Amino acid sequence: MEQRKPVIEFRNFGFQYKSQQEPTLYDINLTIYEGEKVLILGSSGSGKSTLASCVNGLIPFADEGTITGSVKVNGVETRERSVFELSKSVGTVLQDSDAQFVGLSVGEDIAFAMENDNMPRPEMVPRVKKFAGVVGMQDFLGAVPFNLSGGQKQKVAIAGVLGESVNILIFDEPLAALDPQAGLETVEIIDELSRQERRTILIIEHRLEDVLHRHVDRIIFLSEGRILADTTSEALLRSSRLKEYGIREPLYLTAMKYAGCDLEAQPQISDFSGLELTAENRERLLRFFREAVPPAPAPAGDPLLEFQNVTFAYEEKPVVENISFQVRRGERIAVIGKNGAGKSTAARLACGVIRPQKGKILLEGKDAAGRTVKELGEHIGYVMQDPNQMLIKDVIKSEVELALVLREYPKEERQRRASAALKACSLYPMRNWPVDAISYGQKKRVTTASMMALEPEILILDEPTAGQDYNSYSEIMEFVNNLNREYHTTILFITHDLHLAIEHTDRTIVFADGKVVADDSPFAVLADDGVIQTAHLKRTSLYELAEKLGLSPELVIRRFIDFERRERQTP
Repeated sequence: MEQRKPVIEFRNFGFQYKSQQEPTLYDINLTIYEGEKVLILGSSGSGKSTLASCVNGLIPFADEGTITGSVKVNGVETRERSVFELSKSVGTVLQDSDAQFVGLSVGEDIAFAMENDNMPRPEMVPRVKKFAGVVGMQDFLGAVPFNLSGGQKQKVAIAGVLGESVNILIFDEPLAALDPQAGLETVEIIDELSRQERRTILIIEHRLEDVLHRHVDRIIFLSEGRILADTTSEALLRSSRLKEYGIREPLYLTAMKYAGCDLEAQPQISDFSGLELTAENRERLLRFFREAVPPAPAPAGDPLLEFQNVTFAYEEKPVVENISFQVRRGERIAVIGKNGAGKSTAARLACGVIRPQKGKILLEGKDAAGRTVKELGEHIGYVMQDPNQMLIKDVIKSEVELALVLREYPKEERQRRASAALKACSLYPMRNWPVDAISYGQKKRVTTASMMALEPEILILDEPTAGQDYNSYSEIMEFVNNLNREYHTTILFITHDLHLAIEHTDRTIVFADGKVVADDSPFAVLADDGVIQTAHLKRTSLYELAEKLGLSPELVIRRFIDFERRERQTP
């Protein structure tokens, strides 16, 4: 039997950041072997990204703190090597893509590692084109990385790492900013790297169902800085740990539980493509999905925001083209579609940050063209996709209160609103922390809390759940839904998270290539194969479960949505 070669070894390892009073990692004992593909799983703040930073050398060389125990990479203590030396064997795709761009163009950024290796240009150019093509960015080689959408930036970062001759690759939330189809393609790219290149892969990701689209060798489950489990996907899905520790289980598994299926009778449940339902479980699912579903909710209130044949172009290239849609008071809408389709541009147009070159935008029936950004901001709150573009203050609490201070709210009202928003976003215990000391995902919660505190008429949240565990996601969504119920706040979610569309919205507007290609209920949109392909969505496991059962995908998704919402409302 071939002896496995260890490439990452933690022994009695602990780490405490210089700015923190308690350690982030405790007593880590872990060995990862050559060629393994390992998923690092856990709720927000569990220590996942810190663990990765201990492997690539950001700890202790960039992030200062106290280390106990030992961590070796390729047999050498990381403390005995520099970040530069470690970068020769460890490549990292960061959750915050902006933090790792070095080139002035996409092509230069992808070529950076090859240039450092003195690769001849005739050999380098085809490799750059190849890796850009792998992630679908071959038409953007001359573009400036910082001008791209969040998902496009993530693709460039992945392409740059593909060009590195390293034997360990770390992907920190690689799917967070990607559209569903691009996310699946990324999972397949990572799987191919693992199999063909014999590279060791560490994936940090909350989107469990998407990661399990391809096999992973092990799952390391972290909680509060400790390893809770070192297990397989099969064992983890059969345990109660996912729900207990705030990780969203795959939709098909939730549906089977709703239907009362006997999971113990299933030989395996982790590989959906190979799932063979027992006769009894098939019958239970058929009964569950065939139960009557009440009619769709009545139409929402009066028109609040309306786009009329709006076009906008950057450098003569249309980003949104002749788009028209209407938003009614009190609606909850998911705005979904492929990366670069124009979703965030539409949000900036609504807020007046940029203005239509053709067409009109109406707010409460009146042309918004004559209103300033500040005037529009009294009605429309926009939480941007990249939190770093919104953060100003040094302390979390001050950041959340800032907009209230600028609008001269009384101190008591400021504190009431800020405290409620901080609690909803799981930030209240951290309210006095410096903003620089928190993760990218936590920064997203800070910017979300800042805008929630204003209680605007329309709240636009751009990728609010990216990088959030299910508990944090649920708390944010409960607060947002309460704004919708109690104050009739209109909510628009710009999102790649199809779970969010299924669970929390009544209508879905779909963008593709700068156009609106669908505007319907979430169950109708996610059951439409033509829309799914056009907009770079993906068939959810509910769609595929419907096919296994010989049922209409729309019927299955609608029944699931109805049951899920009833479950959430049950005390």
